[in-house]
Amino acid sequence: MKKIEAVIKPFKLDELKVAMAKIGVQGMTISEVKGFGRQKGHKEVYRGAEYQVDFVPKVKVEIVVNEDITDMVVESIIQSVKTGKIGDGKIFILPMDAVCRIRTGETGKEAI
Repeated sequence: MKKIEAVIKPFKLDELKVAMAKIGVQGMTISEVKGFGRQKGHKEVYRGAEYQVDFVPKVKVEIVVNEDITDMVVESIIQSVKTGKIGDGKIFILPMDAVCRIRTGETGKEAI
């Protein structure tokens, strides 16, 4: 099993959700996060005053999948959220040693 963490632009979340449903991903966890990468934030103007926004709002999506579909899920994420502009985000793929469904006690693939 693999855990896929994608940090994306918030307005791309609906497109990602549709893409995951099309390939059969049955669940994901979404968190609103803030951060910065190479862009180092940006400047905004509010009521005539310019100020620096150091941390850009993002959405972190966590998905646990069987190892055999990891590449398909990652490619689908890229296709659904890519704008080609700075700040599109990152995808992290981590090994998942175990998973347990609390309600039933199921473990492994059955728990996903």
